Amino acid sequence: MTTSVLPADLVPGIDTEARKIVALRQTRLLLAAPIALALVGTLITAIMSGPADPKGQPATGAATVGLYLAMIAVFVVAALVGIAATGGEYRHRTMALSVLFAPDRDRLVIAKYLATAAVAFVVALAAELVSLLVLLVAARGKFEFGWRLIEVLAAGLLVAMCWAVLGAGIGLLLRTFSGAVWLVLGWAFALEPLIWVVAKGFGAGGIAALLPVSATVAGVSAGSFDEAEVFAPTPAALVVLLLWTAAVGAAGWWDLRNRDL
Repeated sequence: MTTSVLPADLVPGIDTEARKIVALRQTRLLLAAPIALALVGTLITAIMSGPADPKGQPATGAATVGLYLAMIAVFVVAALVGIAATGGEYRHRTMALSVLFAPDRDRLVIAKYLATAAVAFVVALAAELVSLLVLLVAARGKFEFGWRLIEVLAAGLLVAMCWAVLGAGIGLLLRTFSGAVWLVLGWAFALEPLIWVVAKGFGAGGIAALLPVSATVAGVSAGSFDEAEVFAPTPAALVVLLLWTAAVGAAGWWDLRNRDL
């Protein structure tokens, strides 16, 4: 006999949502992409990098650049999975059917958030383990294996789950898949970096440190960019990202709970 830390009436919903995520072949390929990047990218940077430089960036050594690239891919995929779990339902006009079979919208939202976060955690863990294995085999003496690297790996797992919930919340708010994808990618790779530059130019880099992508970079960098104005210290950055996740997740929950489908 096994026991679950989750309420028994919530487990079927989480199982259903998880099955929705991994049922499609294209989604499984998307989930595998960060793991493949972790293998190839870390191998390349491990071979091409020189000895570890305590004063260099990233602080864990140039050989670990492939790990950070894989983590970026994980965060993007986590957000896309979250968007697909919610905005994808509106895209395919299946949200009403989901609500019909799960009339308690609170449990439905919780199940979607937990399922997407769990999938993101598994993908992040697999990518990090692959990168770490490659580093141990191909980059001996080229990276720092210690608490700082462990901090990066642990933060990466947390950040991946946050972006899964952020994506799901945004999908619920916008009620569209493509619009949510363009918003997330446009914000992460264009608009927010532009805000960093403008804020730093006006001497207001501390404002940029409160934004989600800035918090993401600072959260997994293990203090590599402590001197940059636009990045908060790692513990504070993770708190900022958690606050963004809670706010967007709560807003998405409120939208589904109170607005007509």
